Amino acid sequence: MIFQAAGFAFCRERFLFCNAASTSYLWLMSMLTFQVLINRLLFLGGIWFMLTGLDLKALALGAVVVPVAIWLSLRLLPGQRRLILWRLALHLPAFVVGSVRGGLDVAWRAFSPNLPLDPGWIDVPVKLSDGGRAVMGGELSLMPGTLAAGTQKDRLLIHVLDTQAGFERSFSREEAAIAAMTQDVSSGDKAS
Repeated sequence: MIFQAAGFAFCRERFLFCNAASTSYLWLMSMLTFQVLINRLLFLGGIWFMLTGLDLKALALGAVVVPVAIWLSLRLLPGQRRLILWRLALHLPAFVVGSVRGGLDVAWRAFSPNLPLDPGWIDVPVKLSDGGRAVMGGELSLMPGTLAAGTQKDRLLIHVLDTQAGFERSFSREEAAIAAMTQDVSSGDKAS
């Protein structure tokens, strides 16, 4: 909340005084925070609705769970960058197709008599920020046959079922998509 008195603006959330010229900056920052809040509400609320449907008990529980999830997400990953929802929507079909293709591949390997597995670790350089690396690791862990196990500096450690399958080719594509969705400036050379 911004209060203006005698040529000074007071921002109660941050307990700082500033001159009247920077009131517009504070207003812009509060609008960006509002956008982050709305984006997370739409995203997490949409996920809750897709998982539970129109069940009234689930919607009542979601009215409590979704705000708690939004608060927690803002505490763990503050909204430093905006999530571009239309790019996320364009990315979802490719993610679903990749998940189905990976699931079929894992099923084929599981039922194959000669078990064509060559499990191992891949160390992938990633130019995303910490939050972007966390998103990429989470997305890769949702894909069958891969599991992001952590980071070391600017590298993502990924366990794969087959080190010869060529997973590395898809990592740079996923990194560019995540950088475009989150406007990750540290990966701008790959996102453009």
